[in-house]
Amino acid sequence: MLKSKIRKKILKIRENKNKGKIHIKFNKIYSLLKKKINLKKKIVGGYYPVNYEIDDLEILKKFIEKKVKISLPVIKKNYRMDFIQCSLENTFVINQYGIPEPSDGKVVYPDILLVPIVAYDRKLNRLGYGAGFYDRLIKSLKKIKNIVTIGLAFDFQEVYFIPVSKYDQKLDYIVTNKKILK
Repeated sequence: MLKSKIRKKILKIRENKNKGKIHIKFNKIYSLLKKKINLKKKIVGGYYPVNYEIDDLEILKKFIEKKVKISLPVIKKNYRMDFIQCSLENTFVINQYGIPEPSDGKVVYPDILLVPIVAYDRKLNRLGYGAGFYDRLIKSLKKIKNIVTIGLAFDFQEVYFIPVSKYDQKLDYIVTNKKILK
């Protein structure tokens, strides 16, 4: 199936099924990371959820409570993103896609990246909205540091096969409301 058809199908299902009642528990992600990483010295990159995505804001709040720094994306030219170190109390502005982003702050490179997903397969391939923002970001970050990428999705977003191109970046983990894929 073409990426565009998968995207359209899953987005419709996600809109119908996610009415804010399905969440991913922070402890799932925290225990996964704590085994491998000293989180106190790391920066977690999150996202501001839109279009019925998994809401990672509660997860980010818990990281802040544990004294872990967080950052959120700011859209730049040429389908690029910067991540701005912030708190969830920062002032946000709405970007050209209707997504809130920090209005100011220091640009940082996340060590752990929470990635929104439209669809995924068991091989840790991810389908996004199609512009390649996260694929470009992951590729560029991997050139300068070791990062851990964690896709967040609902269990029902799994498909048998995601077609991949040379530009697509595989994730390290996918965490859903029901399971963790490694």
